[in-house]
Amino acid sequence: MDSRVNYLLLTTALLGTFFSGTATRIVNISMPTIASSLGTDLLGVSWALLSYQLSNIGLSIIFGRLADLWGRQKIFGLGFLVFSLSSLLCGLSANVLQLILFRFLQGVGAAMLQSSSRALAAEAVPEAIGGRAQGYMTTAHHVGFLLGPGIGGVMIDYLSWRWSFFFLVPIGLIGAAVTLASITRGAKQTPTKPVAVDYLGASLLVATTTSLVLIFDRRAQEMVGATFQGILVVLFVCSLAGLIVHEKKAQSPFVNLALFKIRRFSFSVVSLLIMAMCYTLIGFLVPFYLQGVLDLSPTKVGVLFMAPSILTIALAPVSGYMTDRLGTRAPAVLGAAIMVFSLGVGGFLRTDSHWLLPAWLIVMGAMTNGMFNPANSMAMIGLMPHEHRGFASAMNHVTFGLGNVFGVALSSLLMSLGFEHHTGIKGSGPSTGDPVAFVLALNMTFLLAAGLSCLGVITSAAGGGRKIGSAEVIRNQQTSQARHD
Repeated sequence: MDSRVNYLLLTTALLGTFFSGTATRIVNISMPTIASSLGTDLLGVSWALLSYQLSNIGLSIIFGRLADLWGRQKIFGLGFLVFSLSSLLCGLSANVLQLILFRFLQGVGAAMLQSSSRALAAEAVPEAIGGRAQGYMTTAHHVGFLLGPGIGGVMIDYLSWRWSFFFLVPIGLIGAAVTLASITRGAKQTPTKPVAVDYLGASLLVATTTSLVLIFDRRAQEMVGATFQGILVVLFVCSLAGLIVHEKKAQSPFVNLALFKIRRFSFSVVSLLIMAMCYTLIGFLVPFYLQGVLDLSPTKVGVLFMAPSILTIALAPVSGYMTDRLGTRAPAVLGAAIMVFSLGVGGFLRTDSHWLLPAWLIVMGAMTNGMFNPANSMAMIGLMPHEHRGFASAMNHVTFGLGNVFGVALSSLLMSLGFEHHTGIKGSGPSTGDPVAFVLALNMTFLLAAGLSCLGVITSAAGGGRKIGSAEVIRNQQTSQARHD
């Protein structure tokens, strides 16, 4: 590592992303036990998951921009404290309503952490090794993602589900202490002058992102019904239109639309959305095929799905090194191209395929994750003007989250259409009870997704480029200020 690396700041960023990855999986595995303990059903506990997702995705860009204005480490440290307090309250919840409210607060803390973590990592190292920093961030997140279920299972088996939340409290406090130490030692702070907060723009942004998640989230669709879905569509269109009109006129916009004129940033956002959708599609559909068609046990399926995190942990530093040496284009395009081949394998699945074929699909999808994410994150954040890196970091997180939501929605839609076509039964939901029709629908879904990922290869090539230098950052600074001249 370079001697100019701010190790304390980098440690802070790594701890934050590890913490968020661990926290997500610890809580998710506890949900069936929580539902039984609090006397609720799947629908009730689903609201606890949804409330976290809404605040996490809906507020991330808000906190990313506030971090640019008020100081990234201040928002980051406060995020640790909010997450710790809300985790304590979640563990003390007496009923499902309390859990839903405190999970929403927990999502607020997660938004404060995840919106700035990659920007802090970018600022902790010289530009020459920025790709490696982003690779370490991806590795830290997936280490937490890998350990989370095991930790959660131990808590449930030997203590109680409440300890799945209590366990997070001291980790969050340690994170806050490390962040405070980094601030005290004079780590670089972003904002230098007070700027008026665009509260109307912030409100319109929250309405836009929240309604978009609710429209496409599968749990939300089941809970709110078709009529409310129509209202949400109207709300989304009105909020988005209002946001665009308002931000063009605002003196200090919450979303600086001029930033999207930076070609590499905009194409990288599109690439990340596509890759996140395709990656989620694999994780959502393949378990149904493995268990329902090939009759693999849940344990075997669980072991197979450990591979993505392990491969991502191994490949992310390699991608970061390639990014520093070759620029962002090569590893990002390579990762997107591997996704095309991965989904192409899905077009050849059969009712009697050997389990190694879908396992290879999973492995290649994981290789995409490890190769693509660090390079694409560097393309989004590393070339951004310093005063907008919190926004870029938040866009990275929000785009990935929306990609997950869209991926489940897209896979459900394509599977339903394919299953109806092959069974000839209108309105029939995809089921492994008819394995032939299910697999044919699966083949069609994967091949169409492979076509979508080809678009991801193109946008990755357009969004990538040579190694990022100071001159390009300065040009992007001028682009972001052009609207005010």
